[in-house]
Amino acid sequence: MWINLAMLLAGVLLLLGIASSKFSARIGVPVLVLFLSVGMLAGSEGLGRIPFENYSLANSIGSVALTLILFDGGLRTSITSVQKVWKPALVLSTFGVLLTSVITGLAAAWVLKLPLLQGLLVGSIVGSTDAAAVFSVLRSSGLKLPERLTSTLEVESGSNDPMAIFLTLGLIGVITGTADSPQALLLLFVGQFGVGTLAGLLTGRLATWSINRINLDYPGLYPLLALAFGLVAFGLAAVLGGSGFLAVYIAGIVLGSSSIVFRRGIFSFHDATAWLAQIVLFVMLGLLSFPSRLLAVAWEGLLIALVLILVARPLAVWASALPFQFRRREITFLSWVGLKGAVPITLATFPLLAGVPKSGQIFNAVFFVVLLSALTQGWSLPLVARWLQIGRPADPTPALSVEINALRQVDGEILDYTVKARTHVAGQRLRDLALPDGVVVSLILRGREVVMPRGTTLLMPGDHVFVAMQIKLEPLLNRLFEPDPEPPELPLDLPLSFNSDTTVEQLYGFYGLPLPLELAGPAAAESLSSLLAQSTSRGGRSIGPLHIKAGADSEHITVSCTGLPA
Repeated sequence: MWINLAMLLAGVLLLLGIASSKFSARIGVPVLVLFLSVGMLAGSEGLGRIPFENYSLANSIGSVALTLILFDGGLRTSITSVQKVWKPALVLSTFGVLLTSVITGLAAAWVLKLPLLQGLLVGSIVGSTDAAAVFSVLRSSGLKLPERLTSTLEVESGSNDPMAIFLTLGLIGVITGTADSPQALLLLFVGQFGVGTLAGLLTGRLATWSINRINLDYPGLYPLLALAFGLVAFGLAAVLGGSGFLAVYIAGIVLGSSSIVFRRGIFSFHDATAWLAQIVLFVMLGLLSFPSRLLAVAWEGLLIALVLILVARPLAVWASALPFQFRRREITFLSWVGLKGAVPITLATFPLLAGVPKSGQIFNAVFFVVLLSALTQGWSLPLVARWLQIGRPADPTPALSVEINALRQVDGEILDYTVKARTHVAGQRLRDLALPDGVVVSLILRGREVVMPRGTTLLMPGDHVFVAMQIKLEPLLNRLFEPDPEPPELPLDLPLSFNSDTTVEQLYGFYGLPLPLELAGPAAAESLSSLLAQSTSRGGRSIGPLHIKAGADSEHITVSCTGLPA
């Protein structure tokens, strides 16, 4: 039966796709390019001779795969990151995409000898940064970029699809005569962004509420429940005339930034589905390509790609990001990471389905541009980062993982921290870290050796430290393990309980808690219990920004952190 052969071919292609990812880092080629190569080798002009030229089916599969990829990307994008970078990301995903599309479109019209509208259509299709490509390359690059830069790239790539879709559909409507009025284009624009945003927010909140209250008997159903809401977000927005891609990304952000049960299980499942979607998507797009047709537009595609990579994207990024106080080398890096991937190829099927003149030439040119972008920009990403002195090597993956999959909401979690050479904790004994109550170092992994933590245990660079803690204390512990920490973002008047032997100097040195002027110098080394003993009032002694008072346990002192930056 044909289904047996289809399952065999699907399994073989999936195995080849997974195997190719193993060699990606070794040969310096982005994994998505290898997935494409597997599809091209298996295609009608490759070794596999598998015929596939169904653009409608490819469009449908591409939409499903991108939905899964964007939902996983949203889950891993915190709402805090979005709040920090939403302004530059919004400008990049709207004005930046528009400027990139116009400049590239003008070049495409001249190079391909197309009418102006068809040329602008090419620019619109390749104008956005592809989320699947960016997420894939950033994860596999081995780089740890500055948080603001990473967040900007992720939020921009996850939110700029509506602008590209609006421009593409709008131009197709103008060319085919189905959108012949400014009112129709305005309605399309508002629908893409407005409906997509509202559908994502509402679905994300409903998903959070449902996951925490449904009380399922089978833990394996929680990831499927989250997936169901992701599909609902996409479908609801699309049915109402909005951007399903924007909706599913926002729903993922809302859900991932909330406290939900079975969190790690949900994240692990969607990480796997995103990888499966990437393999299926890029292998399918490789099957859809014809190398002979790509070679026929190679010269024109090269010129368009050069304009896009070296002129259009840099101009758009500089115009969009310069007002937001990015450093020049960060803007240069943003300009270079304008990766193209599955979205442009999927959008290139729209003109084919709509019967736009010369749509075949447009599809082949777009495919060549995407392939060249993924090869050059994706491959050179670590080199450009090192040349610009941005970021550092990513932390090594530990040989051991510790997970808690809570089926009810609990005020606790276990996090894995890597000890870096320039952090406060490197070279310190555990007993000297002044850990607050509610925090326990449960395990230390040094290479392949498991170290049972004791008070005398020294933390060495490269150690993986597994810490059990109350959720509210995570910002404080994050600072402890960061080389260049920012002030801790804690609620005002948050009471923190420490052992009475803790000194004010430790609170300042490790956590950045504000050191009162009256305790500068030798007095800062006094323990909290000594300071309390000197108190003239029974309720405790106020020492400026820190307010010390006795707790229920005489061996522990509560410090109220009034005045910390929120």
